[in-house]
Amino acid sequence: MNAEQRFRALVVREMEDGSFQRAIEEKSIDELPEGEVLIKTAYAGLNYKDALSASGHKGISRHFPHTPGVDACGLVAATASDAFELGQEVIVTGYDLGMNTSGGFQEYVRVPAAWVVPKPEGLTLKEAMVLGTAGFTAALSLYKMERMGQNPAMGEVLVTGATGGVGSMAVGILAKAGYKVIASTGKKDEASKKHLEQLGVHRIEDRSFADDDSGRPLLGSRWAGAIDTVGGNTLATCVKACQRKGSVASCGLVKTHDLHMTVYPFLLNGVNILGVDSAETDMELRKALWQRLSGDWKIDNLSNYGNFVELDDIIDQMDLILKGQTKGRVVVDFSR
Repeated sequence: MNAEQRFRALVVREMEDGSFQRAIEEKSIDELPEGEVLIKTAYAGLNYKDALSASGHKGISRHFPHTPGVDACGLVAATASDAFELGQEVIVTGYDLGMNTSGGFQEYVRVPAAWVVPKPEGLTLKEAMVLGTAGFTAALSLYKMERMGQNPAMGEVLVTGATGGVGSMAVGILAKAGYKVIASTGKKDEASKKHLEQLGVHRIEDRSFADDDSGRPLLGSRWAGAIDTVGGNTLATCVKACQRKGSVASCGLVKTHDLHMTVYPFLLNGVNILGVDSAETDMELRKALWQRLSGDWKIDNLSNYGNFVELDDIIDQMDLILKGQTKGRVVVDFSR
């Protein structure tokens, strides 16, 4: 492929006054980082981490100018790896993509072959990006919980931040896996309620349901396990009110990274708190989880849960996700 070929990309630049400017610009293939696989992007999913990167969060991205986007999928446009063929449909999520490696919000990405997952037959590229890192993180959360003995017969599982990207996918995946799901959300509008009902939620509760302010170190059992995307006191509540031997997967910090609680839930009730870091998941497990997401854990009518936008719209969508005003998954469709 011509190294000088031009394409469109979101570029975040650090200005002299310390502010950060986001704009759609043109780049060339030779500006992309080294890697064995060049992918023509079909879809790229928006995550909270992408919005932080685009805002200049140095804990996410240290070097600017930069193109965020930790999720991408598309067709192999060039490859120096025998593991992939020209035109093959592939997925890239996690690793360093979109953090300090030029990411998915551009028409081409180039990455190491070791980061690339062949798309499972049970998913379309569009469906793969509705899932993206959000769906993969939710799947990894459930996988880790079940490794610790979680099962549907134990009772209801709580999902916090249930209308967000990870939360929505967690509700859908848990429901497909046979769990009764309690969705905790601050959104009370009918559209949000319908969104959760279509995903298979068992019941919906206000966010205060999972935000105990009593100061007690332990609470009565309210759920058998939980997937928490919020952090802070919500995570503490998830643990304190979890039944004996249940598991709580911690996979987000939308509210805060602080955690204030005692060790009593662990010592007296045997509750497991599981950290979920999807970015560095080894490839064998990564492929296995994508197979589950395309098979027995596949959410019905998956494409319906994507809000598909053009690349030019992504800047506004980033502002909305930082304010907690998105619902489900925002996906850039490069064919639009």
